[in-house]
Amino acid sequence: MGYSSKYGKRPNEYASKSAHTALINDQDMREFLATCNFPKDGLEIRIDPQKIINVPRLENPIKYIVAVDGGYDTVSARKNYPSATVSFFQFGALMFKVEDLEHIEKKAFIQPSDMQKLKQMERLKLALPTRCLTVGNEKNLTDSIRKTIFDFFTCKPKKLSEKSSNFMKTLCWLVFSEYLQNDNSKRDQPYVLSSCPNCGKKDISLSKKEMNSDYTFKSCECGEKIYLTDIFRLHEAIDDEIGAGGILGYVTSLLEQFVIIDLIRTIYYKNRVYLRETLFIKDGPLGFFGQTANIHKLVRNLMNYLKSEGLTINLVGIEKSGVFVEHALQIEPKLDNGTAVMLGNEYIYGNILPTKENNDPYANTSYYSGKLIYKTELGQMFVITVPTTSANVYLDPDKSYYMNLDNVLINLPNLKCDMYDNALFPIALANKLVSLSSHPSSGILEAFMKDKMGIS
Repeated sequence: MGYSSKYGKRPNEYASKSAHTALINDQDMREFLATCNFPKDGLEIRIDPQKIINVPRLENPIKYIVAVDGGYDTVSARKNYPSATVSFFQFGALMFKVEDLEHIEKKAFIQPSDMQKLKQMERLKLALPTRCLTVGNEKNLTDSIRKTIFDFFTCKPKKLSEKSSNFMKTLCWLVFSEYLQNDNSKRDQPYVLSSCPNCGKKDISLSKKEMNSDYTFKSCECGEKIYLTDIFRLHEAIDDEIGAGGILGYVTSLLEQFVIIDLIRTIYYKNRVYLRETLFIKDGPLGFFGQTANIHKLVRNLMNYLKSEGLTINLVGIEKSGVFVEHALQIEPKLDNGTAVMLGNEYIYGNILPTKENNDPYANTSYYSGKLIYKTELGQMFVITVPTTSANVYLDPDKSYYMNLDNVLINLPNLKCDMYDNALFPIALANKLVSLSSHPSSGILEAFMKDKMGIS
């Protein structure tokens, strides 16, 4: 890295214009590049007919659509040394009736009041310190972030979950399987936390019996407080000096999915019929990544339980970018309209990811869902993930492993959006309502933050 000018009296040090020649002339570098493998070209790919699903023509049971999206922007609280940053998150659940959308499609002219029915979004906001900041009496950045996440979960969300007092109750419900019957041996089993966020001791058992009324524990020998939200393990990816920029994507995906889990819990206790009639759509794949990955096991357990009760959830994740989306566009001419391809290990590692052999199910440590490439009757291409009964779906994909797949496939074409390529109306609208732009949002948030912090 070059030197930068802090006072404006001397120039910045810029990168060399000729140092690349050392790399080009290096023999080891040439030999390395010669051994690299690439994904297959679209013309080389063969799709197994046994893995292609024809979308059936069924009566649509879905009456309600819930689309969840989130975004964040990082703003400098103080740009001079030592620089300090805060990340602002905004999440939203867009909810509307299918009949309202169908009503608008039939109208020659759309009134503002009609569109307003499709913009009923409830928002959640979170401000997270991410560099050179502490909150309240917390001793460092790591503890500040832990406390901020904990407070967010214990604070009652507005309208999203009127029956539950806060997200923390839903988290406890998920972690300790409180949806099971009282006499079920799997209910209230201790959760093993990989490491204590205070002293680093490994394998800390968090028992519901030892949990305080405020959702904290003192289960470690160090006697320091452990929050229930520490099961997300975000503290493992935070550096008090470098900052917490590495957790922002994990936090976004985590909270987007937790909005859905909280809604599922609310509907489950309020009126279970609505679960069969609601399609939940998430922007991005259905899985938990990085430090939060273990949560996928808890969610799969929940999905399997609901399925055993006859309440299989209609849930789909939509991927808008990445290698799978690029691959889907490559094979678009090979697929007939109204068909979907189930993706398994053989296909993924043989055509998309350049891996020689992999006997473990794809993404078995993070996904509670299975991937498909779907070409609608209208020719739109989607990469989707749908909850599955087991991670082994990737070893030998079969339609029976995917939960309520037909309900998902017959509804996506009805939600098309012509504003963007292969877009869905709920996701596009949700993104418009919650995303934070670099300009002017960043500048406005920075001015707002400095005003409230008393920074000139």
